Amino acid sequence: MAKAYLLASDFDQTLSFKDSGLVLSELLGTSGFAEKVAGLSRINLVQQGGELAYLILHDPEYRRVRREHLVEVGRRIRLKHNIPLLARLLEQGIEGYRFEFYVVSAAPEEIVQSALQGIVPREHIIGTRFVWSERTGEVESILRVPAGYGKVAVLDELVARLPVAPHQVVYVGDGSSDVHVMLHVNRHEGFTIAVSEARLIAPIARRTVLSDDATSVLVPLLEDIAGWSRPRIRALFESSGLAIQEWDKVRTDRVRLVGGGEALGG
Repeated sequence: MAKAYLLASDFDQTLSFKDSGLVLSELLGTSGFAEKVAGLSRINLVQQGGELAYLILHDPEYRRVRREHLVEVGRRIRLKHNIPLLARLLEQGIEGYRFEFYVVSAAPEEIVQSALQGIVPREHIIGTRFVWSERTGEVESILRVPAGYGKVAVLDELVARLPVAPHQVVYVGDGSSDVHVMLHVNRHEGFTIAVSEARLIAPIARRTVLSDDATSVLVPLLEDIAGWSRPRIRALFESSGLAIQEWDKVRTDRVRLVGGGEALGG
């Protein structure tokens, strides 16, 4: 039987190129989103990643957001290349391995569902869930925000529901809001993949993959989990109509020295 794995991926800037909050702000014609997020982060008022949900519930400029706005944002989101191919390959399984693909994001569920419509089943998308007023159409409250430790809780729920063990979890993320969940997965001997070189996330992840193509996350899965060789991995991509043009493994040391110090030498 194929060995089952859970592959959970973040959405904003992991499967997409731009933060959902910025796209929503453009749609609303508001400015200063980045500054508001930075301000909330400085005072630690909400879990990192949950700032947009907080603004929609409390900020006067975002209180006018309605469900249809979020659906339209999802249509406008620019996705990374070949997400449908990634989903199909994971669903088909890879010689002895089967991956249950879920998207776990602090972005509003309506945005992610709209952006990934026809690609990822709605029941496999877990995002921020609002309670909407039937009278006014505005957000009344928040049921769930999968940000920070919230993502850890979601992954634990999925592990309990699916036929996988904690060490059979793969998590893919891009930024500081993924730190808690990556540490949690690593602690249970799962596998973590960063898709950015963000200062807080890259040192934690088992592997870092930088690419505009979503199928690139298959490379560490095939190498480190399935034990495939490079020629075999290239052959799989070529059989799907893709050619790996560049594949560079680079280890970067970031060193910052300050002060005078003493002369070095023997």
